[in-house]
Amino acid sequence: MTNRVESELENIRMRKNQVWTALALALLAMAGPGMAGPVVEVEEVVATCGSPDNGAGPYWAYGAPMVVRVGDQVFASVMEVGEGVPPLCNTRWRLFRRDEKGWADVLHPSEFREREPCPIITTGPDQLLISVNPSTQPPGTKYGPCDPHLLAVDLRAPSGEPAKVEPGWPGVPTFTDHSYRGVAADGPRGEALLLNIDARTSAVHWAFKDAEEGFTRHGAVEFPIRSCYPQVALRERAAHVLAIGDIVEPNEAWRAYKSEKTGASWDYVFRRLFYTRNPDVASAEFEPPIEVASVDATGGHITNLDLWLDEAGNAHLLYLKSTSSPILRDRFFPGEPIVTTLEYATVENDRIIHHEPLATGGESRAETPRYGRFHATSDGALYAVYSIHARDENGAARLENRLLRLTPKRDAEPTRLDLKNPFGMFFTATERGGSAPSDTLDLLGPGSGSEIRHAQIRLR
Repeated sequence: MTNRVESELENIRMRKNQVWTALALALLAMAGPGMAGPVVEVEEVVATCGSPDNGAGPYWAYGAPMVVRVGDQVFASVMEVGEGVPPLCNTRWRLFRRDEKGWADVLHPSEFREREPCPIITTGPDQLLISVNPSTQPPGTKYGPCDPHLLAVDLRAPSGEPAKVEPGWPGVPTFTDHSYRGVAADGPRGEALLLNIDARTSAVHWAFKDAEEGFTRHGAVEFPIRSCYPQVALRERAAHVLAIGDIVEPNEAWRAYKSEKTGASWDYVFRRLFYTRNPDVASAEFEPPIEVASVDATGGHITNLDLWLDEAGNAHLLYLKSTSSPILRDRFFPGEPIVTTLEYATVENDRIIHHEPLATGGESRAETPRYGRFHATSDGALYAVYSIHARDENGAARLENRLLRLTPKRDAEPTRLDLKNPFGMFFTATERGGSAPSDTLDLLGPGSGSEIRHAQIRLR
């Protein structure tokens, strides 16, 4: 009797489980592929890199692509510091490749001749371009002449000697170890755009490379003030640039007060954000830059984060804005709260047609945005992936990475990425670098200590 009852109860439990399973599958089918959420497939260390003590570092060129995806392979440019090599140009680039066996250093120069990281782009399934800026002077030279150009890597044999591709810069520009260079690819067309700042005039020189003839056109962009760390995008020969003002503190009273409090002589500020476009780099010039945002009046800070182009040619912008800094607020704006926002804007030609904060934080708030990037998927959807510094009810701090779909249908709430080691800042395999829109999200950024980490996340 007891066995029969137990058997019947087990049958009832099995039938209930089958019903619930069928219901769950039906709900998933109704909701579509996004219901299951992102899946973290890989978290790993790519390499390590110590501090070069030269004013730069492995993430210094944050505006430029440092990781690209080419099919099932991922490539990353990783800085290495030369032991015993005096600054400023005391590092070299290393090209790492990830395939089914994991990460491996497949190419690097023999000498340490770079100050800054070296961005990478892909212009087709078989070619990768490295933006380099080696010093032409003896080791230990500071602010000396450099030779900005591209190196073409054949991905069919990536360990082979890369070919030097000279931009043919016109005139006599002053290119030094502080290049603030940007680079972009139009992957489908196999074309590229290279930017480099003139250390004497602060003009941003540009060179356009087509797929057949090499570098065919040059020019320069004049921003209202010196502007650096550019995000650059290229599509169908329309070029777009987002750059942040980078100048010595212009307010003499503020500069004197900060120097008194910190004892620091270095005091550059980042408060004015600029955008410019060129409708056809093969025949036209860049238009006068527009000012997207400014916190100049309150002594705040802006970080330009990303730039993405939609099918209509509109530029989508992402940036981080803080209204002030504690040292200035406490003395010059007492009582004013400091608010930090992750900002999203869309520009059509030279007009901002949409603007909104995606996340808001700051003093006395439980969460504060720290960084962000765009990512486009194979179906044309645009996402913002960003980092949040949060505190729980007990005041314990944690770092999170979140994903928010922006277009074509906006998510009501972001999704938290289930990373064991979240990133505070990071690079992505972006279309700006020639990577195709993908249902796989690649993140490259700092880990513990000197680690440089990679995460691979399947979005659908």
